Amino acid sequence: MRLPISLKIFSITLALLVLMVVVTWLSVLNFRHLNNQVRALSDWYLPLQQQVASVEILIRQQMVHMERVMAGMEAARPDPEYLAKESNHFDMRGVNADQIIDSSLRFLAEAEAEKGIELDRVTLAVLGKQLPAIQTARQHFHMTFRLFQIEAEEGTPRSQTIVRESLLREKDTVDVEIGKTIDILNKLTQDTAIQAKAEEKRATTLNWIVTAIATTLGLIFAGFVTRSLVDPVKRLLGGTRAVEAGDLDVEIQVRTHDELATLATSFNHMVVGLREKERIRETFGQYVDPRIVKNLLENRIGADRGVRQVMTVFFSDLEGFTRMCEGLTPDAAVRFLNRYFSMMSEVVRGQQGIVDKYIGDSVMAFWGPPFADPADHARLGCLAALEQMRKMDDFRAWLPEMFGIRHGLPEVNVRMGLASGEVTVGNIGSETSRGYTVIGDTVNLASRLEQANKFYGTWILVSEGTRSLAGDSLAFREIDSLRVAGKLEPVRVYELLGLAADQDDIGRQRVQAYETGLARYRAQDWDAAEAAFRECLAVFPGDRPSQAMLERVAAFRQTPPETGWDGVWVATTK
Repeated sequence: MRLPISLKIFSITLALLVLMVVVTWLSVLNFRHLNNQVRALSDWYLPLQQQVASVEILIRQQMVHMERVMAGMEAARPDPEYLAKESNHFDMRGVNADQIIDSSLRFLAEAEAEKGIELDRVTLAVLGKQLPAIQTARQHFHMTFRLFQIEAEEGTPRSQTIVRESLLREKDTVDVEIGKTIDILNKLTQDTAIQAKAEEKRATTLNWIVTAIATTLGLIFAGFVTRSLVDPVKRLLGGTRAVEAGDLDVEIQVRTHDELATLATSFNHMVVGLREKERIRETFGQYVDPRIVKNLLENRIGADRGVRQVMTVFFSDLEGFTRMCEGLTPDAAVRFLNRYFSMMSEVVRGQQGIVDKYIGDSVMAFWGPPFADPADHARLGCLAALEQMRKMDDFRAWLPEMFGIRHGLPEVNVRMGLASGEVTVGNIGSETSRGYTVIGDTVNLASRLEQANKFYGTWILVSEGTRSLAGDSLAFREIDSLRVAGKLEPVRVYELLGLAADQDDIGRQRVQAYETGLARYRAQDWDAAEAAFRECLAVFPGDRPSQAMLERVAAFRQTPPETGWDGVWVATTK
């Protein structure tokens, strides 16, 4: 059964309210007993005790007046006025005592009728009999005193003595009855006070116990419900952080049946979608650059739009691979190429380039926005080419492991061409098969420059546009002016030598000598050109571009170029 979060929160509040009501009810029930004892003491027992105390005081006053009358009568000359006054006070005190006793009896009757308070009705019944006994004893005492007064005035000494002794006995009887009543009331009030104190202690202790139990139960219940709310949130938070960290294998266990369960289920579905998307990206990333896949999946690349941008295009090709492949088994050829392509592609991607495609043993790549800085794509392309040349040493070191031999290994070299300029970039292809690629004259030029390495014996040739955009951190030398196949306009072709900071004096002399020879070659000063190229070979033996230019100089000596020759070499073959 699905329980919404609002119901869980409401259940916590309701449970706490119920526990508060239970605690309050038990507290009221406990203190009701205490209140009963206190009310019995304050409303009934203490007032009754005060009334009996008043009766005792009045009777004691009567006895005082009696003593005064008896003393006055024994005087040599009795004072009638004094004796009448004391006798009158004696009578008034007796009337007042009887009135208070009558009031106390009515008070006891009211107590018997009281139903709202639990009273000690047994003790009250005893008091109901004891108070009339006091009244009776007092009245006998009163009457005996009157009889004593009469005997003192009219009787004989003997009768007076008899009445006097009877009066004293009546006085003692009154004292005994009052003492009994006071003892009963004192015991009643003391017992009630003790019971009230014990009830208070019991009520307080029980109240604390019940409060502790209620608090514990409330905390357990609140903790249980709160945990059912907090744990799913923590799991969601942990899952979110895991996804943020790139862990798409996370799955949140759904253990509740509320909105958080719905959220966790949605989160799991989202992660599944991301996992599928990542799987698609990884799978297609083996065929298409992952950044292109990402932009395609995120709709950053239009499906049917192309744009014109300045980019740097790269082509590379293994020298003599077709001939080499004839001596390899299919498995060996595939392993050879896979290792080679992995190494070269890693370099391209490390320099923010995009591997466009593999054509046989050739690699096509490009640099430019949005994958590389518009002001830096030419430099990055050149750095990638230089790094690939260095990686070729590692590749050659792996060949003995692949072929299982150490001698007679094929010589593996790679030729590269880079050209920078305006291209058209976009998703190009049919409705069923498309590729994100670049097209245009710059692409054709890069391909032709890769092939032109054959003419000059170079490994990396770049266009004038690439040379200009790459900056001064790289070292180049101009090789020739070339009109490639499929293009009417000639282009200046440069050889990429390395980083400018790495060039030594020999390297700089080599560049200077070659470019001097190239200038004299264009001026058709064959002798000076030959001297400069030979100087270049003297500085750097085995400089193949110098050797190629010497061969041209020799050919032009035999067959001079046409009038108006502009120094451009026309590449008629690939």
